[in-house]
Amino acid sequence: MQPIEIISRALKDIGALESGETPTPDAAQDAFDMLNDLVDQWSNEDMMVYNTTEIIFPLISGQTQYTIGPNPSTQNFVGAVFTGSISGNILTVSGLTSGAIAQGQTLSGTNILPGTRITQFISGAGGQVNETGTYQLNITYPLGITSRTITGYYQKPLFIDQAYVRINTQSNGEAVPNGGLDYQVAILALENYNQIGLKTLNGPWPKALYYNPNAESGNIFVWPNPAQGEMHMFSSTIFSNYTSLYDEIVLPQGYAMALRWNLAERLMPMYGKASQVQIAMISGYAAQSKSTIKRNNMQPIAAAGYPDSMLVGRAKDAGWILSGGFFR
Repeated sequence: MQPIEIISRALKDIGALESGETPTPDAAQDAFDMLNDLVDQWSNEDMMVYNTTEIIFPLISGQTQYTIGPNPSTQNFVGAVFTGSISGNILTVSGLTSGAIAQGQTLSGTNILPGTRITQFISGAGGQVNETGTYQLNITYPLGITSRTITGYYQKPLFIDQAYVRINTQSNGEAVPNGGLDYQVAILALENYNQIGLKTLNGPWPKALYYNPNAESGNIFVWPNPAQGEMHMFSSTIFSNYTSLYDEIVLPQGYAMALRWNLAERLMPMYGKASQVQIAMISGYAAQSKSTIKRNNMQPIAAAGYPDSMLVGRAKDAGWILSGGFFR
C-alpha cells in the first residue's frame, strides 16, 4: 500500500473527495505532511510500535561511553558491514562481514543515496538470525546498484527496553563453549546512574547501562568499566517517515486501517466538511483501531528489580558502591 492510497481514503471519509476523485497535488502534500506527523507521534506512544530492534556492538576495553545515531559522524560503532545489491527498492544481502542488520538502519556506501534506510524485512531476518536475504528500502533505485560493500548505521533509539552482554572469552583467553554466555544488564534511570559513586570502576563486563537520547544521536553509558563483551540492546523501532506519496509500505494487519481513520480525524479541522455524525463515527473508528493495535502489542509488565547484587545496597548514597554493595 502507498501513502497516497491512505490519504485518498481518509479524504473520502471526511467528505473532501467523492468516489473516483483523486486529491489535488497541494491537498495530497498537505495530507502527506500530516501523515508523517502522525507516524512520528506514534513512535512515542506505548504499544504502537510493532517491531523491536536488536542493537549489537562490541564493547571496547576501558570505554564506558558510546554514541549511537544514523550518521557515521554521530555513531562511534558500526551497526553492520555486509555485501549487498539493490534492484528498485529491494536490497539483497549476500553476506555479512560484521555486526547485525536491523530495521531502520541508514545505509552508506558507493553510490548509496543519502537517507537510504531499511524499512522492512522480507526474506532476511536481520539481527544474528538470518542476515542474508532481501530487505525493503525507503528509496527506489531505477538503475539498481551492483553488489558491493555497504555499511548500516543504527537509528537513534527513543529508549532501551532490555539488554544483555555476551561473553565469548574466558579469563584464560579460551573461547566460551557453545557460543558464549549471556548476562542480563540493568537499565538505569538517570537518578540511579547518578547514585553510582565510582563510575570508572573496573569490571569484567557491564552490569548496568544508562541511555541519554539527544536530538540526532544518543549516548550510552555502561557500568562498570568493561574489559570485554558484546552488548545486545533491545529498543522499539521508530516508525520511518515516508519519503514520497508513492512509497511502497508494508504494515502488519490493522495498521493501514488505523492510519486511515486517525489521519481522517486529523484532517477534519482543515476541511470542516464532516457533520457531527461523521465526526463521532470517525473519532470512534480512530480510537477503536488504535486500541486494537495496542491490545495486540501489549506485553505483561516485568517485575522491577536489579539483576546483580552490586546494584543493590543498604544505603541510598554513593558510598555503597565502594564496598560493592555486599556489606549490610
